Amino acid sequence: MNLISLTAALVCALPFVSSCAASKSSEPSMTRLDKVVPCLWFQSDAEAAAKRYVELVPNSRILSIARYGEGAHLPAGTEMLVQLEIGGTQFWLLNGGPQFKLSEAASIVVRCEDQAEIDRLWSALGEGGREMACGWLSDRWGVSWQIIPAKFDEWMAGPPERSARVMGALLSMVKLDIDALQRAYDGR
Repeated sequence: MNLISLTAALVCALPFVSSCAASKSSEPSMTRLDKVVPCLWFQSDAEAAAKRYVELVPNSRILSIARYGEGAHLPAGTEMLVQLEIGGTQFWLLNGGPQFKLSEAASIVVRCEDQAEIDRLWSALGEGGREMACGWLSDRWGVSWQIIPAKFDEWMAGPPERSARVMGALLSMVKLDIDALQRAYDGR
């Protein structure tokens, strides 16, 4: 099945997706449909990734799972499209096969309230993946994440000399250290 056929199959299947799997949530079955939804292309493990993300990030849930039928380019019963919310933001995880690979060109940003949350997510998402500079890591599926302090936006919007100190400190880190970044912002 080529990319055009896969896309056509996906579009044709969308009206039926919500009936393909039961919701993993106790919320009513009426789910809001976001106008814009990021879609991540997986080779074969979208459901396993979705389950892991839902387990790790609060306010997350699997909304539905559509599966391939007979004659598709992946075995019948394999998840085709997993719709989920990660931290309240909707995503699609599409099992499309080996044609495309995820890269650092796009990443999921998680704003963490404290160092314990940064440490927990860093450890769990980094397991089987690889750590990169400046709070970035790639998980075992190749999805790139930025695990940052919730205050990062505030620091970057602050006076230029303060935000420059934060960036200088951040560039020397792999996993981010909230206290060190706050000290840099404060000029201590």
